Amino acid sequence: MISKSVLKDFLMITLATAICAAAIHFFLVPSHISVGSISGLAIILNYFLPLPVSVITFLLNAFLLILGFLLLGREFGVKTVYTSVLLPVFLGVAEHFFPDLSSVMGDPFLDMICYLFTVSIGLAMLFVRNASSGGLDIVAKLINKFFRVDLGKAMSLAGMCVALSSLFVYDIKTMILSILGTYLNGVVLDHFIFGMDQKRRVCILSPKIEELRDFIINDLHSGATLYEAIGAYDHVPHQEIVVIVNKSEYVQLMAYLEKTDPTAFITVYAVSSVSYQPKPRTPV
Repeated sequence: MISKSVLKDFLMITLATAICAAAIHFFLVPSHISVGSISGLAIILNYFLPLPVSVITFLLNAFLLILGFLLLGREFGVKTVYTSVLLPVFLGVAEHFFPDLSSVMGDPFLDMICYLFTVSIGLAMLFVRNASSGGLDIVAKLINKFFRVDLGKAMSLAGMCVALSSLFVYDIKTMILSILGTYLNGVVLDHFIFGMDQKRRVCILSPKIEELRDFIINDLHSGATLYEAIGAYDHVPHQEIVVIVNKSEYVQLMAYLEKTDPTAFITVYAVSSVSYQPKPRTPV
């Protein structure tokens, strides 16, 4: 029997894939911009092959999935197979109900901007659920394995190759837009994936450390670390408390500090990722 969490995962993945398909069909295809992706490559190949973009996307994804399983093993999992098959299906449905669609915004650059923000929402939803859209992700992992290129650089390299290939079909302006779109796609996607859940590392020097510790543990329900800090000028020892909080907790913490100790010395750092194994709490 399928658990509720697994069912919720696949419902979210399905919705995210539908968002990606809508971004491709309504913004990318009419503008002929091949932003670095398998769908972008399919748009270029559509110029040479008498097949719809959805069919070409399906064939490319199927080929890459087989190649991935043969050369990389089963690390792609069920979710990648699911999205790789589902994306062409959604594209096919869109092609059936909205054939011969003209540019929605009436301008390739505006179409590209709309595509970037829309598809980044879908991709961020996929990555949060530990899934991907397949395609160039597989190419990047193959490059990473056989050429020892960092995964991020491999992804950019694969995307740029697709963008550059648009020169064989379209003019230089379209190629430049494709390259710009590929770069911006990574920037926007980073914002949606990391920016939305970015945490802050807050370091506080204050004489009211015990009140702060109590607030962090009992009100924010978070953990903290205490350090001994010695002033360089007077060599007087102080206690510093360090805590990692999300956006809402940060607002609460700053409001508490403003009320409790407005003279506290505070430094704040951005934290993009936190990994730890929580331990059961024991009474102090």
